[in-house]
Amino acid sequence: MGHVAIVTDSASDLTPELAASAGITVVPLIVSFGATSFRAGLDLTTEQFWERMLALDAPFPTTAAAAPGAFVEAFQARFAAGAEAVVSVNVAGTLSGTIKSAEIARDMIKDREILIVDSRTASMGVGLLALVGAELAAMGVSAAEIARVLADRAGDIDLYVALDTLEYLKKGGRISGARAAIGGLLSIKPIITVREGLVETADKVRTRGKARERVIELLTRKPVERLAVLYTPPAEPEAFRDEVVAAMPGGIDPSRVTVQPVGASVGPHLGPGCLGGVVLYRR
Repeated sequence: MGHVAIVTDSASDLTPELAASAGITVVPLIVSFGATSFRAGLDLTTEQFWERMLALDAPFPTTAAAAPGAFVEAFQARFAAGAEAVVSVNVAGTLSGTIKSAEIARDMIKDREILIVDSRTASMGVGLLALVGAELAAMGVSAAEIARVLADRAGDIDLYVALDTLEYLKKGGRISGARAAIGGLLSIKPIITVREGLVETADKVRTRGKARERVIELLTRKPVERLAVLYTPPAEPEAFRDEVVAAMPGGIDPSRVTVQPVGASVGPHLGPGCLGGVVLYRR
């Protein structure tokens, strides 16, 4: 392990396997179905979440920020394992109170170097930055420089996801009921993005096919360093990934392409049947 440990939260949508291979610690947000609560990725896998989400009689899930104590435990574990410093890159503070919990945990641990980075985005936008941080840590880069680079490169992240409906964003409180109702009446397939921590509509089209085409256009406007294809069941991402990769200007290293199911921390806001991706543009 490098002398700098990288920590993130489950809203990064890093799979347990990808996080483990990169040496990244993932702090779980809380997802609840009615009165039953789970730690995302620990008590409830992504597969189990979507089984519940798609069940006809399941209550609509809600999400809550990770607690400060969960970050204290994660930070202390990395220090106990030999880390000299921690950089924690987290879901946008405008979307979740999770980064506030990380900051509280930082302040509870005295005489340790812990730096918190607001990714200003969500899902694999956070995850790609965490992976960049892990690579820099493995190269022996200092915590301060890693945090600086991640905060800077957050501006190189773009996220676009085609939704089947706005209903889930409405239920999750991310958009108004009026906006969702208008979208439903017009049979619009919205494409969302995250700009400086805010969920915004990037485009609106009339069919799933057109939405898919438009997302590919948006993801391939500029040369890309890394790509994470995002999907929610029952969408099939493999053919979509191949189309995105084929359209990449200048191509892309296959090792820099991942396919990620959206997990329990972000999935309740998107709903089923979504396709999209996150890109880190080349410098």
